[in-house]
Amino acid sequence: MSRKIIKPEGAPLAVGPYNQAVSANGFVFTAGQIPLDPVSGAIVGNDIKSQTEQVLKNLQAVLKGAGTSFDNAVKMTVFLKDMNDFAGMNEIYAKFIKAENAPARSTIQVARLPKDALVEIEAVAVI
Repeated sequence: MSRKIIKPEGAPLAVGPYNQAVSANGFVFTAGQIPLDPVSGAIVGNDIKSQTEQVLKNLQAVLKGAGTSFDNAVKMTVFLKDMNDFAGMNEIYAKFIKAENAPARSTIQVARLPKDALVEIEAVAVI
């Protein structure tokens, strides 16, 4: 099995002892991305739409660093602090992920996210 650690430029550093992504056997598996500013490391925005946009920009940078993109995503998982934010998250998600090429996706409400973010998203994509 070929395995490679992905350390993309333009994405915020991991907030713990893990890597932003790992590629293996033609796939890339990303860590969950939260709405961190890549330079300051601070949370961006205080509402679901602005946070979702930053999360997807970060995830896009991680995928690009792995040599792929949202067009090659096969599975995404969305973690929401509040399921009432589902519609707002979807509105921004649809700007990045086109319905005709959308990956499979799960959305889960969680009790809490790192740095008290409102949303976290992870992806699996083909390289």
